[in-house]
Amino acid sequence: MVARIALLGLGAMGHPIARNLAAKRGSEAETIVAVDADPARLAGLDAPGLVATADPGAIDGAAVLFLCLPNGDVVEAALFGPGGVAERLAPGAVVVDLSTIAHAKALAIGRALEAAGRLFIDAPVSGAPAGAEAGTLTVMCGGDAAAVAQVRPLLERIGTSILHMGPVGSGQLTKTINNVLYDINIAALAEVLPMAVAMGLDPDQVAQVVTTGTSRSYASQYFVPRILQGRFEEGYPMGAAYKDLVAAAAIAAENGFPMPVTAAATATYQTALRQGYGDRDKGAMVLPFEDLLGVTVRSRDRTS
Repeated sequence: MVARIALLGLGAMGHPIARNLAAKRGSEAETIVAVDADPARLAGLDAPGLVATADPGAIDGAAVLFLCLPNGDVVEAALFGPGGVAERLAPGAVVVDLSTIAHAKALAIGRALEAAGRLFIDAPVSGAPAGAEAGTLTVMCGGDAAAVAQVRPLLERIGTSILHMGPVGSGQLTKTINNVLYDINIAALAEVLPMAVAMGLDPDQVAQVVTTGTSRSYASQYFVPRILQGRFEEGYPMGAAYKDLVAAAAIAAENGFPMPVTAAATATYQTALRQGYGDRDKGAMVLPFEDLLGVTVRSRDRTS
């Protein structure tokens, strides 16, 4: 039985993940330590067996460490930089990285942790903050099968689909594939919806088709209603999410994989970023096309 579990990073995903880890703890002897450098993110984390703190020293001796951080550089610094926590963990501890980072970075971190006598599982998640709140995430694991089996009961507290994809790096590779397909879908919506409006179609009726017909997807069902209302601040910031396409391009270049559709979607993404929409969510990819065609994809009864 694992008695001390730590989680580092309490953003939009990490905060509800910490709550679910604590709410479903295995025994009263188990302690969940939730750590973030920003004290404001500790609010609301008051539950039996849950310790929320800004002190990374609270991680000392943890048998399992979850990471939920913005990118690979932050993960690497948190583990091995000045004051890094890797050496503070219990010998043989398992580090479970829920962050989305580059495949190559995951491989390097795995090697470094192995040299330090710790195990590494790259375990990026899919399901957005709503899935983190509900504990219904999909978790894509890369690592040693025995290590994944060891932490599976903990992963089942935060997700309903726990998939072991292969050795270290396989989780991040799978997440990259998932995110790139999602990005391609959003890029297609961004260019096609303004075209539909420019040709005289009603945006509300077009939205009904693309969210219920054969072209429907999670992307259309999430973003199209928000585009109709001009709401571009609710999803993950486009500038931060761009790393997924960068990772895919690096894999394609290294292996000589032709990916023309991905390259086209990346150009759409880059256009929106160059026009200053990086702090908005991916639905804002529609804005450059609206400007280009002189239309807006907005509901006729929009109230905001």
